[in-house]
Amino acid sequence: MRTTRSVDSVQFLPFLTTDINNLSWMSYGALKGDGTLIFVNATGAVLQTAYILVYLHYCPRKRPVLLQTATLLGVLLLGFGYFGLLVPNLEARLQQLGLFCSVFTISMYLSPLADLAKIIQTRSTQRLSFPLTIATLLTSASWTLYGFRLGDPYIMVPNLPGVLTSVIRLWLFWKYSREQDRSHPLLQT
Repeated sequence: MRTTRSVDSVQFLPFLTTDINNLSWMSYGALKGDGTLIFVNATGAVLQTAYILVYLHYCPRKRPVLLQTATLLGVLLLGFGYFGLLVPNLEARLQQLGLFCSVFTISMYLSPLADLAKIIQTRSTQRLSFPLTIATLLTSASWTLYGFRLGDPYIMVPNLPGVLTSVIRLWLFWKYSREQDRSHPLLQT
């Protein structure tokens, strides 16, 4: 974005939802007293917020971006209100917040598969990011192992789809070799 001074080829919503996901998992970590969850997700939230600010700076139409941001922040605040005020039992709050975070994480990991039909139809992986696929595989595998180590299904289970979708995307990169995509300048890394 900084190089091109444009947001034309960049999607905003995935980074906003990742920021909300980080903030939710940070809250789960705070309830559990898990410093690793707090630190990693606080760092992720800071980075995602910085991205959002850069995006907002270069975005010519700020109103829709601000509206999406305000809407998701409103949902986050409603969630904090619900979990903080209406669920007084700490164990129930931990379970409900863990379930919310799990569902949100699963939906984020499955979202890249929305382009699956188009990728197969065009026999091109130009819609996929190879570095992001590798990062997702490593991150989701790490969180799965961490959840397994803690015996926490709310951490372990939602990260399994991240491993699965990454393997599917790697298979697509193998099946539809980038040789077919050489004409696309953004794909040459």
